[in-house]
Amino acid sequence: MADHIGQRIAARRQSRRMIQRDLATAAHLSLSMIRHIEQGTRAPSPSALESIAAALGVDPARLDPAFAGTSHRVHAALPLISAAIAGYDIRLDPPARRREELRREVAAAVAQRLAAQYGLIAGAAPSLLADTLALLHHSAGEQREDAAVLVVAAARCADAVAYKVGAHDLSARLIDVMRWAAAQTGDPVLGTAVAYTSAETYLAARAYRVGQAALEQALDASPAPVTAVAAAARGALFMRTAVVAARAGAATTAYEHLEQATGLAAGLAEGVYLGTAFGPSSVRIHEVAVAVSLGQDHIGRALDVARTWKPGAEVPAERQSGFYVEVGRAQLWAGQPDAAFESLKVARRLAPQHVREHPWAREDIEKIRRIKRADAESLSAFAEWIGAV
Repeated sequence: MADHIGQRIAARRQSRRMIQRDLATAAHLSLSMIRHIEQGTRAPSPSALESIAAALGVDPARLDPAFAGTSHRVHAALPLISAAIAGYDIRLDPPARRREELRREVAAAVAQRLAAQYGLIAGAAPSLLADTLALLHHSAGEQREDAAVLVVAAARCADAVAYKVGAHDLSARLIDVMRWAAAQTGDPVLGTAVAYTSAETYLAARAYRVGQAALEQALDASPAPVTAVAAAARGALFMRTAVVAARAGAATTAYEHLEQATGLAAGLAEGVYLGTAFGPSSVRIHEVAVAVSLGQDHIGRALDVARTWKPGAEVPAERQSGFYVEVGRAQLWAGQPDAAFESLKVARRLAPQHVREHPWAREDIEKIRRIKRADAESLSAFAEWIGAV
């Protein structure tokens, strides 16, 4: 595993089949600087790191987990995202990009969302929302339905950014856009997928009981799992409903929903269905989330899972990272601060921006520092990076 920035840059460059000169040209830096950075004899400045990351098509935080500049760019993009959906149901000019180009760029944004690369999403989201909405308004028949699917995916990517950085009003508006666009398709399975995302509104407001009721109504309305996509959408909604029910303190109901998700996952390979990861591994991760959401009396179940199982590459980076954040909280409650810190470090390595914006991670680092009563350099550096000091 690469253990310094230069090695991570070199590994990413090689995976893209670029030579050092290609990277230097694309990043507008000297070949000598790229060589020294990859050798570890020179640290890139923040601007150089952003240029290299852009040339490699990744968020800078994937190359340097301690990089904090992405948050500034994300927050700066929020007003532009808000403006892009201000009149989402109003027909104005045609889109600036062709349908196929938009389809490719939406797919790229979905991949970035699953990898928690919020800086890249934030930069692309305003124009992507504007153009997919324009495409919908200037399409008819099956092409209009196709455009509506693109709007749902683009809005969900923007929502991931808004929700993670705490812009919950904007997140709720983006979910409204998703509902509106999904209704244009006449596809109830897509509606089920949107209901999964709508749980964020209830989680953000801590309105768990009404959230549980709303999601259970969506489950009642969801179509029968006669296809893999329908089964995955319904199973994912059971997973999310289980977590919300757990936050509401309804342990029996939460585990019943989780059991339903387990049954639906048994016949599916782990994968991404309508933009949501689902399968046996995702359900196992949610088993940990449910146990932690129910509180300290249930952490034994979370620790049992973590003791015998870890998510692998079959699960998107953001969801893997979430697993380790949840496990870290269980370990902290169990009186294992060192293990909790190790879990948070793994979570950060997998998806830095996801961890940096995660309120539980920030709270837990603060508690670990108080428990340790020591100013260990790595712990203090992590706490400073996440904004806990």
